[in-house]
This record gives sequence, structure tokens and C-alpha cells, in this order.
Amino acid sequence: MRKTEVKNFFTNGGLWPDTNGIHINAHGGGILYHEDLYWWFGEHKTPGTAGNRAYIGVHVYSSPDLHEWKDEGVALKVDPETSDSLISAGAIIERPKVLYNKLTRQFVMYFHLEPTGCGYSSAMSGIAVSSNPAGPYRFIRAVRPNKGFWPQNVKPEQMNADSITKALENTAKIENCSNPHTPEMNILGRDLPIGQQARDMTLFLDDDGKAYHIYSSEHNSTLHIAELTPDFLDYSGRYWRAFEHRWMEAPVIFKNKGRYFMIASDCTGWAPNAPRLATADHISGPWRELGNPVRGTTEQQNTTFRSQGTFALQLDDANIIFMADRWNPTNAIDGRYIWLPVKFEHDVPYLEWQENPYLENVPFMSELAG
Repeated sequence: MRKTEVKNFFTNGGLWPDTNGIHINAHGGGILYHEDLYWWFGEHKTPGTAGNRAYIGVHVYSSPDLHEWKDEGVALKVDPETSDSLISAGAIIERPKVLYNKLTRQFVMYFHLEPTGCGYSSAMSGIAVSSNPAGPYRFIRAVRPNKGFWPQNVKPEQMNADSITKALENTAKIENCSNPHTPEMNILGRDLPIGQQARDMTLFLDDDGKAYHIYSSEHNSTLHIAELTPDFLDYSGRYWRAFEHRWMEAPVIFKNKGRYFMIASDCTGWAPNAPRLATADHISGPWRELGNPVRGTTEQQNTTFRSQGTFALQLDDANIIFMADRWNPTNAIDGRYIWLPVKFEHDVPYLEWQENPYLENVPFMSELAG
């Protein structure tokens, strides 16, 4: 099998220059492999606190080896601030991920979207498409997922009309992070007519070709795992709730020896926190938490190496890269990257610090598939 020799990606937490010598600007991102190139999509940040909002769009880079990255420009551009567009400048566009759909030969991008001026109140999923991996991507719509559909594992009490009314009348008591009133409210039932909230997110393409959108929902208290339609442009109506009232954000999902694994963070805003590892035999669950996957100092365990996960780049069972961001909300453009190989002991994944991470032999995914 032909392999690309990658001895050293970069220095974790340091500047990572592209081929133009400029620090890579692709935060909260994910990677797609297509036709012998890796494509890294992420949030384009600008200086200062204003950079936590989108004034440029989604940036994309390409690489043959995961080490040297060529700037391919802005894949999805925001519209002028004066426009009525849902993705006008100043909107919040977070955690963009792209999948290639073999049926339609289209590249499909999902991202967490909050239109300009809405703060974090809209909790929408933005969807864009392109015929080329680098774009330009055409924004087609923003939705709240699974409008009118109950999850496959809905509880009888969540379909109770009185509990829905209570949630509607007490929405002011519900917050987007851990708070004692949120579990008392039937947020799922409240949002059924308008669609479920979707914030921190990722995409996952399974071995059988089915794609899933995994996102923090119900005011971030519960994760949803939602199956997409065959063209990846919509939701099939089949979804599952997971980690009820655990306030888990930044889901990172991968597969090893037929088992699913997820690493996610607590809900603490920009501040880093301890990661959580979980596993399931089926993507729909049930999911079982396994504790903190970080091995290292107390500070490393409590802060995930001062970072927050964004994506698992899965090359094969033996080569999985945990990608994370070291956010800098006071100067967003200066956010740094943490990439660590996922290690296994007794088939349970764990993470250890490496200042200069490497994978000695990175296989081409096209050859793995063929």
C-alpha cells in the first residue's frame, strides 16, 4: 500500500503556517479526503473579540500529506452586513463540516448558524453545497432539525401536552448551560413544531454510506444524533437523543473495530474543561460513558490540554487524529490547534500529550477503500 510519510505535523499550540507562511485560519473545523488531497474547512477568524463572529466566512486549505497546507481561499463567503441574508457579515458560523455525496457528486457543508444580531438564540443548522471541494459553496437554507418528528427513543412523558405547555410558559428559566431548571422542562416537546435546536456539531459518514449530523440540542442539555437523507441535504426524520441532561458540547466521533466512540466536552463557553469519552455498539446508542480519556497531568486532564475537540480525522482503525482548538476569544484570529493521535489500550481510546505529533505512515484513504 502506498503511503505518505509524515514524520511531524507541527508544534501543538504553536503557529502553523500555510505554504504562504501565514497561520492557518480554519478554526472549529473538519477534514474531508477527496482525490488524493485532504481538505481542511474551518471558521475564518479576524482580530479581536469581533473575530468570534463571521465577517469573512468558511476558509478551506488543501494538503497532500496533512503537513503542508495550501490556502484555497474562502469556500463559503458571508453576504454583506446590510443584506437580509441569514449569513450576512456578523453572523455566528461555527464548526463547519463537509461530506462528499457519491450519489449527487456534490459536496455538502453543514454548520451551526446564528444570524446577525440573534446572539445564540436561533440555534440553526446552515446547509451549503458545491460541485468542487474548494467551492464556492452556495448557501441553500438554514433549518431547525427534525421539525414535527419525535426521536426514535422518545419517552411517553415527552409527548404529554401538559409538560409541553409548562416548558412554553417557563422558557425564561431555561439556560444554554447547566442549570437546575432545564431538566424540569420538556424542551424536546416544546420545540417539536418548530424543529430542534442545533448548536455545537459534527458530521459522521458511516461504513454503510449513511450520514449523521450530531449536535448539541435542547439548550445544550442533550445531544441529538440525526440521520440525513441519501443526498445529505436534509434530515430523514430518524434521530436519537443521547446523554440526556449532561450538557455535552463539541462532539467528536470515530469508529474502531466496529464500535463507536465519542469524545465531547462540558458546556463552559470558551473556557476549556475535562473531556468525556463514551462508546456504543450502534450509532443510535445506547451510549455508555467511560470517563476522561486524557492521560497526563491534572491540568491536562481538567482542560483537554487547554483545548476543545472539533473533529476526528479517521484514516483507518489504527490511525485516528483527534483535532482540537485552543480558543483565544479576546483575539480570535490567534486561536491555535491541537492534533493528537488517538491511542488504544484494551480497545479503549485515550489521549496523551505530544508537543510534535506525528503518524509515521499515513495511508491514502482512497487505497484503503479500494
